Amino acid sequence: MSDWKAICRVDDIPQLGARRVRRPAGGDVAVFRTADDRVFALLDRCPHKGGPLSQGIVFGEHVACPLHNWAISLVDGEARAPDVGCATRFAVRVDNGEVSLLAGELATLALEGAAAGTHDCDSERAARDAMRKVIAIVSA
Repeated sequence: MSDWKAICRVDDIPQLGARRVRRPAGGDVAVFRTADDRVFALLDRCPHKGGPLSQGIVFGEHVACPLHNWAISLVDGEARAPDVGCATRFAVRVDNGEVSLLAGELATLALEGAAAGTHDCDSERAARDAMRKVIAIVSA
């Protein structure tokens, strides 16, 4: 069984807004709520210039960075073309209105800190998938 960490209730996140989750290491995580109450989590850092995505405007399945209006997908963290870049995505579980994030991802993803530039979404996906396989093996 995976180790999920309870973060908040869905109702604690404003519709079309975000709640910021602090971590002991690495950048904060932004947990977003869409108009239809779907919940997503990304590193609270735009891949363009490091703007706080939690302060952006949620529209559809995207958030607009408050610094330069880059549209970042809440589904996969990728910037909408013509912009290029990727924000680290975190797995989210909603169970009976309680929002949880994988503790292993909170402890291991995006700990490199300060790099404000873009990074490769494919590499990010591969690293996340490898980490989930390790969690599944350890949990078995």
